[in-house]
Amino acid sequence: MQWFKSAVDWLCNPPILFTLIFIVFFLAYLWKKLTWLWTPKACVVIFLAGGLFVAYGLTDPNFRAIVTKPDNVPIVGMLFLTGFFSWLSMYLGLRNDERIGRNLPPEEKLESEIKILVWPDLVYTEFLCMILWSVLLIIWSIYLKAPIEEPANPAKTPNPSKAPWYFLGLQEMLVYYDPWIAGVLLPGLIIVGLMALPYIDPNKKGNGYYTFAERKWEILTFQFGYLVLWVMMIITGTFFRGPNQNFFGPFERWDVHKVVPLSNINLWEVFWVKMLNLGLPGNWLVREGLGIILVLAYFTVIPMFLGRTLFKRFFEKMGMVRFQILMFLLLCMVSLPIKMYLRWLFNMHYVVAIPEYFFNI
Repeated sequence: MQWFKSAVDWLCNPPILFTLIFIVFFLAYLWKKLTWLWTPKACVVIFLAGGLFVAYGLTDPNFRAIVTKPDNVPIVGMLFLTGFFSWLSMYLGLRNDERIGRNLPPEEKLESEIKILVWPDLVYTEFLCMILWSVLLIIWSIYLKAPIEEPANPAKTPNPSKAPWYFLGLQEMLVYYDPWIAGVLLPGLIIVGLMALPYIDPNKKGNGYYTFAERKWEILTFQFGYLVLWVMMIITGTFFRGPNQNFFGPFERWDVHKVVPLSNINLWEVFWVKMLNLGLPGNWLVREGLGIILVLAYFTVIPMFLGRTLFKRFFEKMGMVRFQILMFLLLCMVSLPIKMYLRWLFNMHYVVAIPEYFFNI
């Protein structure tokens, strides 16, 4: 089965993997012929396939060393839970859409009419959950060693040196952005954007019940940012980033001597040196003029174009101010995969690089 391992390692190459994830994500959510993916039978088949893949992978020493690492075991469980609850929300939403199409109330409306007492119903359920989770944590602590290492030694740096799993998405973004963007600006925009959503979104449908048809674009945007970007960044940083921050497949040995030749370039080098065959201008504004124009056009021209075409309905409902805020947040999110592909395909480091003022994009 070496061919299977080699195929999986090849498919897990980030440009290929993220492209497949993008395609599968949009097809699963938008192509009506694939609505069978959100049925219970499909859920069972997918999770069985995932479980069989992990079970087979554990027979490989390289795969087993990564997956069974105490730090990584919770992430494996998180992946299955994230997949299950994403499926469950879509399954319940499609079921409610069918009911609404038949002029019936959502299932949550019927459930809200059922009276459930705190005692004994809620307390009894919480007590059982507490017992089960206590047993699970006790067994976990007995059979899984705590990931505590020796005291820090400045003469011996871990390779690879990784942040805790909940910061791995941010650490992975540091590969593509300057620290002030990956560590401050983007996380801040995520928090501010989530806080602003109730004030930006005028759609009052879907409050208190699952639905997809009534909030299709909102769900797609959130799931794309959460599943395709955030969760996949954590997966990449956990399982595919090895020694020296190189990419490794799940069945590939983490070789500390692996060398990947990289020659990162900036946009000004492509434009002035390679395309125009000229030397670099001495003035930083002239040198970075093309990059600055592209960034400004990205955040000004594209919103105006989308407001008149694809997102015209949103523009009319939301008004100028709310629509511009929404587009700014959306374009900031989309800039991440754009920057990732520029790095993977063209070794593009910065679109705008002004080291004179410590400003790079």
